[in-house]
Amino acid sequence: MQVKAHARHIRMSSRKVRLVIDLIRGARVEKAQTQLRFANKLAAEPVLKLLNSAIANAVNNFQLNKDDLKITSITADEGPILDRWQPRAHGRAMPIRKRSTHISIILEAIPQKENGETSAEKPVSKKRVLKKSVTTKTE
Repeated sequence: MQVKAHARHIRMSSRKVRLVIDLIRGARVEKAQTQLRFANKLAAEPVLKLLNSAIANAVNNFQLNKDDLKITSITADEGPILDRWQPRAHGRAMPIRKRSTHISIILEAIPQKENGETSAEKPVSKKRVLKKSVTTKTE
């Protein structure tokens, strides 16, 4: 089941938001929350707020378990641009473009296997341990 959440008209450039959302795309929600809390970017705050909103939607509206959620899609699209004018020399004016962004996130529940493992976890290959042969010197 897919759970969607949107944040619109965030007063931040889409380019700056994409730096943050690339860190968490495809991650489980616990890991994504941790990364966003400690990311040293201003864009991490609205992305974390949106992620928490999507988790709340999944838990309250669809009765999904928070621990089984994974981010399947997250995008930052351009929103409306506010044009402001900065006075310059000789009576000129230069535009200041105040950009905004629309962020969309889609969470999906990871199906549980019968033995309790999740399908997202890859099986760990067991390495063969080579036993050292004990050699004794005969004199």
